[in-house]
Amino acid sequence: MNLTTTSPAARAAEILPAYTNTILMLERLHRRLLDVVTDALDRAKIVDVNAVQAIMLYNIADQELTVSELRARDYYTGSNSSYNVKKLVEVGFLRYSKSRIDRRTVKISLGERGKEIHELVHKAYQTHAATVEHLGGIQEDDFVALNRSLARLDRFWNDQIEYRL
Repeated sequence: MNLTTTSPAARAAEILPAYTNTILMLERLHRRLLDVVTDALDRAKIVDVNAVQAIMLYNIADQELTVSELRARDYYTGSNSSYNVKKLVEVGFLRYSKSRIDRRTVKISLGERGKEIHELVHKAYQTHAATVEHLGGIQEDDFVALNRSLARLDRFWNDQIEYRL
């Protein structure tokens, strides 16, 4: 189709089904990821952490962060990060310490139990990476193209908010 002769309204109507399908797929994939992590936790008989918390622990890895950095780096996307951090500290998955520079700032890092969860999620991801090409039919180039498109969509949505487009 020649884009120069297609009206913007007609082009929007053409792209809308693919756009809305992508949004639905993103939501579904996020839920499915939570299911996959829940399955890994269940197989390991771990009941005192949920999938959202496990992914947060995985993303923290060996870093020392503030709770605001946790959100800013998109390691946790929920609105109740303080609640989850508090719960994870209480059960030993996270440890916290006051900053030496600003005593009002609290830094969090993985405790020993958090490191175990990090390793569990890491092993699940490694298993997936080792089998996704053969069993899922998805090659590295597919992921590269997908990630490039998702990064563009992320930037587009961010610009919609930031610049009120």
